[in-house]
Amino acid sequence: MGEQHAVKFPQEVLDEYAALGIDLPALFSAGDLGERMDIRILEASADRVVGTMPVKGNTQPYGLLHGGASAVLAETLGSIGAMMHGGISKIAVGVDLNCTHHRGARSGVVTGVATPVHRGRSTTTFEIVITDEQDKRICTARLTCLLRDVDQVAGGAEAHSQA
Repeated sequence: MGEQHAVKFPQEVLDEYAALGIDLPALFSAGDLGERMDIRILEASADRVVGTMPVKGNTQPYGLLHGGASAVLAETLGSIGAMMHGGISKIAVGVDLNCTHHRGARSGVVTGVATPVHRGRSTTTFEIVITDEQDKRICTARLTCLLRDVDQVAGGAEAHSQA
């Protein structure tokens, strides 16, 4: 956990944030909770966000992947997609998350893929599909985020890292 890894971002997005002195990969990381759960963001754009999480360390008492862990992975990926859509002038704040758990996982790594359902000026909705290593669907989630103007949030760019 905590090791550095390369996230694939569109170059124009990297350039836009770099011009403001913002470290985009650090900004759109999984944060402290994601680090504890060993979430890895592999790809990030407004069209698709991909991340992984190990089952080990994220289980409930029966030894199955915890539904809350799936929810954390889903909200992380959907929030990153919402932030990518909103750009540097917006902060994404999750307002609704629902998850349907289809099957359990006892080992290995699960992969989540977030794709947009709606991308508006003030809200975004992403569907997040989490699968196991055999590409079997573990969970389907939907996340809606409110997009707030950065200037409405105290701290500006610093607030991005707390969203």
